[in-house]
Amino acid sequence: MHVSDLESPDLTIAGEERGAYQKILVALDGSVAATKALTRALQLARAHSACVHALGVEEHLPHYAATVGEVEEAKNEMDSFFAHVMAGARRIAAGYGIELSTEVRAGNAAQQIVTVAREGGFELIVLGAKGHSRIRDFLLGTTSDRVSHHAPCEVLLVR
Repeated sequence: MHVSDLESPDLTIAGEERGAYQKILVALDGSVAATKALTRALQLARAHSACVHALGVEEHLPHYAATVGEVEEAKNEMDSFFAHVMAGARRIAAGYGIELSTEVRAGNAAQQIVTVAREGGFELIVLGAKGHSRIRDFLLGTTSDRVSHHAPCEVLLVR
């Protein structure tokens, strides 16, 4: 393919117009960057008449707790946190006239985002370039880095 081919407005991918997204996955963690990503995903969805699915990942549940009660308490806190995040996301989406489907999973954020994108046949993943875990991400690599390397579709990082 030549550079001039990339500039052509007639370029199609698998019989579809380039950039015509039908299914958009947005990752939410309650951060400012994630809210910006949600806004961008909703703008794209409105422009492309696409559906948007929001995914939250409960990543920091205790692995070794002294009691079952501690695990349940941490799980309940995360459930409450993500219920609040998803309710806010649905309100923002309603302002764009878009019905937002939501889901919360437990596990590694990057792995879950890639898995949901693959299982759901999403054409675009939208996520904030930096989320809540800045120190850990600096040392181990960001979720956005890992998602962009393993995603089955296009990835948009929003700053």
